[in-house]
Amino acid sequence: MKHIVLGTAGHVDHGKTALVKALTDIDTDRLKEEKERGITIELGFAPLILADGQKIGIVDVPGHEKFVKNMVAGAGGIDLVVMVIAADEGVMPQTREHLEICGLLGINRGLVALTKADMVDEDWLVLVQEDIKDFLKGTFLETSPIIPLSSITGAGLPDFLAALSEIISTLDERTDSGLFRLPVDRVFTMKGFGTVVTGTLASGKIKVGDTVEIMPSGATAKIRGIQIHNETSREAQAGQRTAINLQGVDRATIERGYVLTHASTFEASDRLDIHMKYLAGAGKKLKNRTLVRFHTGTSETISRIILPDREEIEPGEETYAQVIPKTPVVAMSGDRFVIRSYSPITTVGGGEIIDPLAKKRRKHTIPGETEKLNKGTEEDKTDVILERAGLAGISSRGLSIRTGLSYKDFQDKIMLEIEAYHKKHPLKEGFSREELRITLGDFIDPKLFNKAVKDLEGDGKIVVEKENVRIEGYKVNLKDKEMQLREEIADIYRNSGLTPPSIKEIMEKFPERRAAATDILAVMINSKVLVKINEDLYFHSESIGRLKEDYRKLLIRDGKASPASFKDMTGLSRKFIIPLMEFFDKTKLTIRVENHRILRERKS
Repeated sequence: MKHIVLGTAGHVDHGKTALVKALTDIDTDRLKEEKERGITIELGFAPLILADGQKIGIVDVPGHEKFVKNMVAGAGGIDLVVMVIAADEGVMPQTREHLEICGLLGINRGLVALTKADMVDEDWLVLVQEDIKDFLKGTFLETSPIIPLSSITGAGLPDFLAALSEIISTLDERTDSGLFRLPVDRVFTMKGFGTVVTGTLASGKIKVGDTVEIMPSGATAKIRGIQIHNETSREAQAGQRTAINLQGVDRATIERGYVLTHASTFEASDRLDIHMKYLAGAGKKLKNRTLVRFHTGTSETISRIILPDREEIEPGEETYAQVIPKTPVVAMSGDRFVIRSYSPITTVGGGEIIDPLAKKRRKHTIPGETEKLNKGTEEDKTDVILERAGLAGISSRGLSIRTGLSYKDFQDKIMLEIEAYHKKHPLKEGFSREELRITLGDFIDPKLFNKAVKDLEGDGKIVVEKENVRIEGYKVNLKDKEMQLREEIADIYRNSGLTPPSIKEIMEKFPERRAAATDILAVMINSKVLVKINEDLYFHSESIGRLKEDYRKLLIRDGKASPASFKDMTGLSRKFIIPLMEFFDKTKLTIRVENHRILRERKS
């Protein structure tokens, strides 16, 4: 089942919290000040179970202009939005600002709840709906349903839930980099439990007992407990609203905007490459080196905007730029951000992070490189980041963070490469691990490659056999001509007994089918029809089986064996004797003691 987070948006006192309570029976205004003032100040959360069993998390955000920064902190992790507009007032200032923020954060699905419909007559309701349609033209909500409803009487709520379910059914699962990251939006202490943090899991997964790093402070803590929608769980995955009980860390050491990660995965950044849109309604030009409020994830930090190739931009323009935050931030390529002016505080722009670990560069190099990182192919992005990494190189984890190419994508690419290999080499049992790693790119960190292979094996998607990998369930299916060739080769080895031909001699017997014969030999080794002694010497398994029993009897009778006694038993030349005796050492039938062999273990 999908992990979905729904966020509210809209002007103060338009009924966002009342709608959440009507849907979930939970009052998300929990603070005394919120109760006294009748407005939402902090983020609120509630679970909602739809008719089809789909469980979603709701993030209720403040509408008042003074608390828009709290709204941005909650909006970063949502999948779709319900824009709440009161029927008696219509579109208001924070309606516009919240809609702009949602667009800047890349939210592209949602619906409109036209609340307080019971407070106006039908004619007014029709007029306000027309106004809203005009307001939404050109935005991501332009074609979204507008549902008149009343949180007091319950009128319209069934229609709202039906429309919500329909939208959710069309949503794709969010892209998951596979790297655990939870931006913290609340921190509090619970008696008997200690420090608890909440947030929407941006990517990866976490389980009870894991150790996490708290960025950017670098402190570590252990996961003592996990709750999802107020229910205890052993683990949490990307897209889930999650509360995590931390052990070994004090409440005072964490604040909203911090990020939980696995240790040594992320690096806090003091310079980021971005692609930004400066809103047409910003009112004045944005000058180079302007101080702004930079929001990404759940963090807000005073930052300086660096324009690499100009001194200012006009309202409505888009550009590549760099951000220098006063406090280091934790981010990935592809993360969205919002920019608010330093003073007076209004939303003026936003966009997408292109490289979260950028460095100071000559001005003329930035636009070209960021264009590739923003719009280029996977190879383009990789090339730029590898060039930036220089001689120090980069791990696949670092590559994922700086290009947005996910760990899951990396696993998918491994699967595709193995599948392609099976199609290209239908007679080969598997793909050499090292050849696979090189095919993926020699810049790939071996540790992460090995982890990806191990995880795919653990998930039952691939099978690892010695140094080869294959798709689970894959088997070599020999055609009639190949079966005939297999039997011909088997007869040669069966009839030659303990004096088989060399591989070269085998190939000479099938000059027109050398490639097929090579593949068939590999299949026969894997299926244990043949036994590989060394690169040039194969035996039929029946011959090796008989020899093993004869050798065992010799060792039991004499207590030991030498090359001379092995020769007396078999009549073989040294060409075969030494490799065979070493083979039985390797397969742990015998052990060498000085110049002779003894049984490793006697049968009782």
